[in-house]
This record gives sequence, structure tokens and C-alpha cells, in this order.
Amino acid sequence: TRAYVADNLGNSVSVIDTATNAVVGTIVVGGPPWGVAFNPSGSRAYVTNWNAGRMSVVDTATQAVIATVGVGNGASGVAVNSAGTRVYVANYWDGSVSVIDTATNGVVATVPTASRPSNLAVSPDGSQVYTANSGGANVMSVIDTATNTLLGTVAVGTQPVGIAVSPDGSSAYVANYAGNSVSVIDIATSTVVSTVAVGGNPMWVAVSPDGRYAYVTDISGNSVSV
Repeated sequence: TRAYVADNLGNSVSVIDTATNAVVGTIVVGGPPWGVAFNPSGSRAYVTNWNAGRMSVVDTATQAVIATVGVGNGASGVAVNSAGTRVYVANYWDGSVSVIDTATNGVVATVPTASRPSNLAVSPDGSQVYTANSGGANVMSVIDTATNTLLGTVAVGTQPVGIAVSPDGSSAYVANYAGNSVSVIDIATSTVVSTVAVGGNPMWVAVSPDGRYAYVTDISGNSVSV
């Protein structure tokens, strides 16, 4: 019923009623917002504040910021596990992921990754977190959530930015911004099984609920590849 849009230049999040396509609220957060993620019930929105080193916790019923969590430098991608117990924040400049306990809104671990993690995704079973690392290594990092440790990396295309996981957890899709492609990764074997050419400078990727399609925004092409 609601869509939330990160207004980077306005230090706020716009709330849109999807029935009327009208803005019904504006939430001021603690810095330029980059990512927005929700807990399973939709009662909380977690908003990363890019250059402020923090994450804002929003009560979606009141549209108010109820907590601010200090994370790393360049807080960008954010994701919540399916149980709603953990929030993961990619710290772009620090090369790490902050792990937040949603019960206390406290950071319980900081996990080093490859350089410049921009966005991340959690496996459906919550056992792993995957980050797209747009630094020179050009890899996807894999984190074990039970131990909060880096399991390894998978080489992908040039300057990976966006990342999504299929609903069944079998595949990861990584948008390679400078490579004009999407790497398709078999999670079980940690190998790239396909590289799909898309439009210019793909940045974001999302998978349909039935897992049949992936949608990729092509920034310089002003298009969406399916």
C-alpha cells in the first residue's frame, strides 16, 4: 500500500500511497538516504544515511524516526533477514558490513568484505549475506551470518553495484555497472554460470516473486532490461 523513495538531495524519504499515486508523507532522516529496507511485518523501515555514517529506524505507522544507529562510512545498501531479527548495512568506504540487532537497534558485529561494498542481499533462509563490491577486485563477497565472517568472494564483471537473490535462494544476480552486464551466480557452487549483456550502466536489479524474471535499470540507456 505504500512506496518509499529515498530523496538523496533532500535528506528525506517520500511516502507514496500506491492506490492514489500521491505523496502522503515526508520523513526527514539523518543524512542523504541511499537504501531503504523493511522488516517482514512492514512496521519498520531502515534507511541508510550515505555520508553520515548511520542508519535511521522509521516507525511506518507514525512515519517518525524512532532510532539512529551508528554504522560505518558510506552507509549504502541495506537488507533485513526473513526473520526480521537482523539488519545488514554495506559500508562503502570502510569495506565492511554492519550487523544490527533489531531488538536493541545496536551493532553486534562488523564484517570486513572486499573493497567498496555498495549493495547487499540476504539469502531467503538468512544463512548468508552477499555484497556487490565495486572496488578494483570486482567481486561478490559471501558472509556467513551464523559466525559473522567472510566465507569468500566470487569474481564478477566490472564495477558491480546492484545485487539480488532469487526467491528460492539458488541464484544471485549482480549488475556490473561498467561492464554493461549481469553476472548470474550459482549459490551452491559459488560460480558464475552466465553473463547477460544488458543496457548501458546497469545499476539496480530485482527478481520477480516467482523467480522467472530479473529487472535491471540501465542508467545511461534510460531503460529497464528484463
